[in-house]
Amino acid sequence: MARILITGGAGFIGSHLCESFLKRGDQVVCVDNVSTGSRENIAAFSSNSRFAMVDQDVTRFIQVDGPLDMVLHFASPASPVDYMEMPIQTLKVGSLGTHNALGLAKAKEAIFFLASTSEVYGDPLVRPQREDYWGNVNPIGPRGVYDEAKRFAEAMTMAYHRYHGLNTRIVRIFNTYGPRMRMRDGRVVPNFITQALKGEALTAYGKGTQTRSFCYIDDLVRGIHRLLEADYHLPVNMGNPYEMTVLDFAKKIIELTGSSSSIEFHPLPQDDPQVRQPDISKARELLGWEPLVPLEEGLQATIEYFRSKLEAAQ
Repeated sequence: MARILITGGAGFIGSHLCESFLKRGDQVVCVDNVSTGSRENIAAFSSNSRFAMVDQDVTRFIQVDGPLDMVLHFASPASPVDYMEMPIQTLKVGSLGTHNALGLAKAKEAIFFLASTSEVYGDPLVRPQREDYWGNVNPIGPRGVYDEAKRFAEAMTMAYHRYHGLNTRIVRIFNTYGPRMRMRDGRVVPNFITQALKGEALTAYGKGTQTRSFCYIDDLVRGIHRLLEADYHLPVNMGNPYEMTVLDFAKKIIELTGSSSSIEFHPLPQDDPQVRQPDISKARELLGWEPLVPLEEGLQATIEYFRSKLEAAQ
């Protein structure tokens, strides 16, 4: 039985990780100030004797009694809606929060695992994106607060690995979806599903020709567990290499929900990535990992989750 600390553990991905470690028989300490997470996400296992919730902002010093085997740093606003509203907090979580989490892992001699993002590639000029691509990021644009926070977090993690010999992992997460996403998250999956279920027009940006690839949460969690077990310290992409346009994705959501919604087009936000497709060769070779859940199956589970949320709100 391991003891694992997860920052951002009440968030979408973090709560699924808490649940997976608890099912494995581990002890889990969740550190979250629920600024973008939700206590509802962890309600099902909050009474588990092997689970503890610490209500704290990770930009402040993290003090945890007793040993830790792993520190997983997943705290951060992750949607444009959040980091546009909280730009300075986003930068602080990526810098001060990462520093605090690394310091804790060092003090406890624990494995440190950083949740990075495909956004470190910015609006990429190569396709698909490999880990050795340095990216095309506008550091002073509105999205730069998130992109550069994650790029700094990666640099800090590698510095701790090289200078202190800390046992580290870095995952670059591409678009991941599933139950426990927020309806007002602002990203394409919850936006489209909520709009379709309400019979509202689906809002696409630009001409809808920009591409995205979608990985179901269960696949990502499985990949994270495998990366934790690997002796590899450089970044690893995790996502679904199957790419589709936002317009085609909108049509798929309308089809699966049985909605009569139309599609509306709005101006493209500044620095919005035009392509997003992971090269997962490294994950395949190192971890024997690739996504297994078909898009329609994952979307049906996600649609039912949002449908239940909407019905409960009525």
